[in-house]
Amino acid sequence: MHCPMRKRRPTCDSDFSAIAVPSMHGSGYLDYTVETHASRCLKAMEEFRRLGMLCDLVLRVSHKDKTAAFKVHKVVLASCSPYFRAMFTSSFRECGAPEVTLRDVCPQVVERLIDFAYTARITVGEKCVLHLLLAAMRFQFEDVAKACCDFLMKHLEPANVVGIARFAEEIGCTELNQHCREYINTHFSEVTKEDEFFSLSHCQLLELISQDSIKVLCESEVYRACTDWVRWDMEGRAQYLHALLNAVHIYALPPKFLKNQLLSCPILSKANSCKDFLSKIFQDMTLRKLPPAPNRGTQLIYVAGGYQQHSLALMEAYDPSRNMWLKLADMVSPCSGLGACSLFGLLYTVGGRNLSLQASGSTNAESSALCCYNPMTNQWSQRAPLNTPRNRVGVAVVDGCIYAVGGSQGSAHHNTVERWDPESNRWSFTCPMSVARLGAGVAACGGFLYVVGGYDGQTRWNTAERYQPDTNTWHQLAPMSTTRSGLGLVCLNSCLYAIGGYDGQSQLCSVERYNIARNVWEARAPMHHCRSAHGVTVYQGRIFVLGGFNQQGFLSSIECYCPERNEWTRVSDMPAGRSGMGVAVTMEPCPGSLAEAEAEQEEGGAT
Repeated sequence: MHCPMRKRRPTCDSDFSAIAVPSMHGSGYLDYTVETHASRCLKAMEEFRRLGMLCDLVLRVSHKDKTAAFKVHKVVLASCSPYFRAMFTSSFRECGAPEVTLRDVCPQVVERLIDFAYTARITVGEKCVLHLLLAAMRFQFEDVAKACCDFLMKHLEPANVVGIARFAEEIGCTELNQHCREYINTHFSEVTKEDEFFSLSHCQLLELISQDSIKVLCESEVYRACTDWVRWDMEGRAQYLHALLNAVHIYALPPKFLKNQLLSCPILSKANSCKDFLSKIFQDMTLRKLPPAPNRGTQLIYVAGGYQQHSLALMEAYDPSRNMWLKLADMVSPCSGLGACSLFGLLYTVGGRNLSLQASGSTNAESSALCCYNPMTNQWSQRAPLNTPRNRVGVAVVDGCIYAVGGSQGSAHHNTVERWDPESNRWSFTCPMSVARLGAGVAACGGFLYVVGGYDGQTRWNTAERYQPDTNTWHQLAPMSTTRSGLGLVCLNSCLYAIGGYDGQSQLCSVERYNIARNVWEARAPMHHCRSAHGVTVYQGRIFVLGGFNQQGFLSSIECYCPERNEWTRVSDMPAGRSGMGVAVTMEPCPGSLAEAEAEQEEGGAT
C-alpha cells in the first residue's frame, strides 16, 4: 500500500540557499504598519478586563460609605497616568502588591478613569465634571483633565465663572484658571451682578480691579462694583473701602458721576475718610478742568464711514502698537461728512450724509442721525436724532455731553449748535456761533468748546471762537494765520492744533498751534502730505492724521506728530484711501463679540 510522504516542517537548520529570490532593485526591506493594531490591542485588553483575565491588580476605592473593587492591569493604568506609572515602576510598596487602596475618591469617578484607560473615551457632563476633573488632576490623567477643562470653558457664565476660577486655582489647574480670569475681565459688568462675585474676599477683589485688562465702558462700572461689594456686608466690609478706591482709576471717572456720588452715595456718608479722599480729587479735576483719563486696557483708533466716489458704511479700528486694522460691524447706512467722538467708552457718530452714485443719477441725503457703537458687543444702535440734519458737522464732548457744531443741509449753512445729554437722550440748541461754519475744526479743551475755520457758502474763515457752557456764551479768539476749511482740530497738552484743510485754492499741509494762555497762534512743522477732510485724533500723547483728499486724489496715508520733537512721521496706510470719515479713540472691541460677528458672516455666506 502506497503511503504518501508527510510534509516535513522546515527547521532552523534547513538549507534555503537553493530557493531563488526575485531580484529587487533598491531597498531589500518592506516596512508594514497596521494602523488598527493599537486599537485592536486596546479592545482586547478591555475584553480581558471584563472577563477578569490576566489582571494583576485589584484597585479598591473608598469614599465615605461607598466602596468598590476593580480588577485591572497595571501596565494599562501606567501607560496613561504618570501617577500610576510611578506607583508601579518605582520602589514603592504598591509596585508588587496585588491590591492597592485609593481613599477619599468617588468609586464611580475612578471607574470612569479606568474605562478611559481601556477605551480612550470619556463622557463629561455638568453633574460629574468637577469631580472628574479633581480626580483626573490627582491621578494625572492629563487627557481627561483637558476634556473637563474644555467642557467648563465652553460653559462659562457670569453666574459660575468666579466659583470655577476658585476651584481651578485650588486644584492647580492653571490653564482653566487663566481662562476664567480672562472671562471675568471681559465680562466684568455682568459678573459683578451675580451672587458669586460677592463671595470674593477683599484681597481677591482688590487683585481683580487692579488689573488694567478689565474691559469696562466706563470706570464708573468698577467704582459701582466696589461699593456694591461693600454694601453686601456693610458692617464687615466698610473697613476695606479706602483700599478698594485706591485701586479704582478715580481720574477716569466722569466728573458728573463723581459729583453725584459725593452728594448721594450712602456708603460715602458713613466713611468720612473716603469721602474726603474723593472730594480732593474732584476739586483737582474741577479746578484744572481735566478731561476724564483714558479707560483701562488697550485703546484703538476707530474710523467710521467716509467717502470715495460714494459714501461708505465701513467701520474699522487701527491698533498703532501692532500696526494692525480690525474690520468691525458696518454702520447702519453709508455715511460721509460725519462727526465722531467717544463718551463713557461708547463711540458715537453724528450727522453726515449718504451720497451714492446710482444708474438713475446720484442721491444725497443729509443725516440727523446719532448712532452709537458698543465695542463690548460690536453692535450699532440708534439714539435721539439731531433737531437739524448736519453734513460736515464738527463734534466734541464737554462735561459729559456731545456738541454738534455747524454743518450744512442742502444750500443752508448752519451757525447753530446742538447739545446731547446722554441721561435724557435729548438734543437742545445752545447759543449759536457768530458765523455759519461747514467743515470747521471743533475740539474740547479745559471745559470749553473751541471752533476754528470753516466755510459759510461764500467765505472761508480763519477766525476762532470759544463757547463757555456755564454762561452759554461765545467769545472771539485770535484768528489763525491761514484760512482753513476741512481742517482737523485737536487738543493736546492744553494747546490746540489746527491741521491741514483747504484755503479755497489748494489743500494744506501746514499746522498751527494755539496757545490758550497767550491767545496766539504759532506755526508748527508741516505734514508730509497736503490734505483736507482728513481724520485727526490724539492717541497716547501723539497726534494721528488719517486719509483725506488732495489734488492727487483720496489719501490712505497715516502720519503721526510728536509735540516734543515738533516732527511728523509716516506711520502706515489705511486699507483704502478715503475722506470725510469720523475718527475717535476708545477701548478695543472684545474678541468674543468679533468672533460672533465673523461666525454670523460665515453662516450668512453659507446660506
